[in-house]
Amino acid sequence: MNGTYLTMRPGPLRGTMTVPGDKSISHRALILGAKSPSPIEVRNLNPGRDVRATALALQAVGASVEFDASAARVSGGALRDPQHVIDCMNSGSTARMMLGVCAGANLRAHFDGDASLRRRPMEPVAAHLRAFGARIETTNGTLPARLDGRTASQTRRFILVSPSAQIKTALLLAGVFSETPLTMLGDKGSRDHTERLLRFFGSDISFDRSTVELRSMPSHFSDVEVPGDFSAAAFFIVAAAVSPGSAITIANVGVNPSRTGLLDALAQMGARIDLQNRRERCGEPVADIHVESADLRGIAVGADLALRAIDEILVLAVAAAFARGQTRITGVQELRNKESDRLAAILRLMRAAGVTVEPLPNGMAIHGGEPRCEDALLETQGDHRTAMAAAALAAGAGALRIDDESSIDVSFPDFLPTLRKAQQ
Repeated sequence: MNGTYLTMRPGPLRGTMTVPGDKSISHRALILGAKSPSPIEVRNLNPGRDVRATALALQAVGASVEFDASAARVSGGALRDPQHVIDCMNSGSTARMMLGVCAGANLRAHFDGDASLRRRPMEPVAAHLRAFGARIETTNGTLPARLDGRTASQTRRFILVSPSAQIKTALLLAGVFSETPLTMLGDKGSRDHTERLLRFFGSDISFDRSTVELRSMPSHFSDVEVPGDFSAAAFFIVAAAVSPGSAITIANVGVNPSRTGLLDALAQMGARIDLQNRRERCGEPVADIHVESADLRGIAVGADLALRAIDEILVLAVAAAFARGQTRITGVQELRNKESDRLAAILRLMRAAGVTVEPLPNGMAIHGGEPRCEDALLETQGDHRTAMAAAALAAGAGALRIDDESSIDVSFPDFLPTLRKAQQ
């Protein structure tokens, strides 16, 4: 720790707010835009460092990406081998998706990232892309990685070893950038932003939470309006739910059902949440999310629900800290391989609030009730979601200090000003 701490304050949230553009969709819109023969505009682009890493990676392989405020104009053409190592910074999405792009485009490229990203597994996506024909070498299963083009595809029919949206997307991008139709089995309902965007761009593609079949390539490119990021909204949703006197509306948020497991879990807990003004934007469902504080109760969250809330498990654990009784969350072992070990982060969050956590083989049991932070100090380990989850916990449990807020810039640079305005 560096001795300079930020204090997250308690207090209800009120009013109407917006959140940045969806990070997952921003990555995909930029990348697929690199297949467009003429420029398209991606509006409400997520402003975080992760998406910037993808933009720079695309530029490195010859795509055109020009920024203007919260938008970008992107187009492709013939991609080329990058002259330098592709620096994926802290973005696992950039690394895995760009491996798919470069494999499909038959490029030679080296990939690397920061110390945190170098600890995250790359062998699962590399193994699937090898079946596609890519020649990839990882470093003990992680970055740095070397891609030396591809040979003839071994198969056009893949079985996903684990239900990973990033592996699925890497394969789809390899198919798109090589113009190779393909089929995937064993999806189990992972997020489907890539499939929806491909359909929006004119691909003949079917997907049913189990099987994905890409039959034709995108043919009708047009501008993309990125909805608000549900994962960013999640911290305000939980903060409002657990802080007495709260009543907020978060406008223009993506509510793709493959992403909104948190809403289903909170509804089971007794949260007061209403999706208003439902509509569709560029193939994605969008709504205004209204939340009011409520008494919560403990529930069981199984693997299927956890998959649809995998990026929100940290803040779901915060809600569980306030819920009467026990909340069991299972099927979340992959949280150990995110930007930090997020299962360990949950333990630190709960201990900061005096909440008992019982480890389970593939998750945890949280014994909630009346958490109190009392100005405790929390190590974020450079994880943006841990830092923002601390703010949600503090909203209802009292002041909580964190050791570093700079990581929040990865996904939501204006998080703290938005929170302070809501708590005025």
